[in-house]
Amino acid sequence: MTECFLGIDTSNYTTSAALCSFDGEVIANLKIPLPVREGECGLRQSDAVFSHVRNLPSIMEQLRAQLPEKKILAVGVSAFPRRAEGSYMPCFLAGRAAAESFAAALQIPVFTFSHQEGHIMAALYASGAGERLLSAERFAAFHVSGGTTEVLLSTPDGNGFSVELIGKTEDLNAGQAIDRVGVMMGLRFPCGREMEMLANTFSGKLPKPRISVKDGSCNLSGLQNLSEKLWRETADKPMVSAFVFSFLGETLAAMTAHIDACYGNLPIVYAGGVMSNVGLQRRLCSRENTYFAEASFSSDNAAGTALLCRARYLRKS
Repeated sequence: MTECFLGIDTSNYTTSAALCSFDGEVIANLKIPLPVREGECGLRQSDAVFSHVRNLPSIMEQLRAQLPEKKILAVGVSAFPRRAEGSYMPCFLAGRAAAESFAAALQIPVFTFSHQEGHIMAALYASGAGERLLSAERFAAFHVSGGTTEVLLSTPDGNGFSVELIGKTEDLNAGQAIDRVGVMMGLRFPCGREMEMLANTFSGKLPKPRISVKDGSCNLSGLQNLSEKLWRETADKPMVSAFVFSFLGETLAAMTAHIDACYGNLPIVYAGGVMSNVGLQRRLCSRENTYFAEASFSSDNAAGTALLCRARYLRKS
C-alpha cells in the first residue's frame, strides 16, 4: 500500500485538495474555483465560506478515486493567509474543519500552515528547485497574487522554511489591479488569463510605465489609474492589457534589483497566480538563479500544503 499525505486549501477563490507520496511526488492536484458574479471583482468572505462548504464534499469525492491502495499518514491544511500575528480569513476555517474531521476519523495528525507557505512550496516543487533551495542557506520568494504582493526572505528550517518580509505593495495587490482593470473593460473575473491572451495580440508601442518602487516595496494604485485613463482614451483591450503587464513586469524587475543590491545573488522563486503569466516570466528570466512554476502550481492549490505536511511528518517521525 502506497503511503501519502493529504493537503487541503480553501483560499478566497479556490477549493483545493492534493496528495503527495512518501517520496515527495505530487500524485493529485484537484481544484474547484469559487463562483463570482459577473461584473464583480471578488467575493465576500461569507460567500467564500459558503462555496467551500458546498465544494468540499465534491472535491473529497474526487480525491477518493485517487485513494485505492493508498494510506494517508497525515493531513496538512492552510489555516491562515500568512504566518504573521493577526493574519486571519474566515474562508480558511472551512478547510480546517474538513482537515480535522478527516484526520480524527482516521486517527492521524493534522499540521497547519499558511496559504502563503503552500504557494512557495508548490513553486519550489514545480520549478524543479525544491531540493536545491530547501538545502540552501536562504532564498527569496515573491508571492504575487490577488490577495498578496510580497517578497519574503526564506530560510529552510526542516519543516519547510521560515520567512521574513523584505518587500511588499503599499496599496493594491498585483492581482487586484489586473482584475479591476479587466472588469472595467468588461471581462469576467478572474481576468488574468484573458488579459494575457489579449496582451499577446498587441504589437504596437506602449506608453512608458511610470512605476513606483522604493526600498524594495511598490505602489500599484497608479497602475489602475493609468490603465483607466488609457482605456478612456483608446478603448483598446489588447493595448490596455499589455500595458498592465508591462507595468507589473517593470515593477517586479525593480523589486528584484533591490534584492540583488541588498542580498547579493540569492536564488529567487516567483510564486502566486499572477506569476503564471508567461510575459512576466520572460521579463524576469534573464537573471541567474531565478525559478518559476507552471500555471497549475502557481495559482491557488493544495499541493504545496501536502508537501509541507510531508516535511513536517518526516521531521517528527
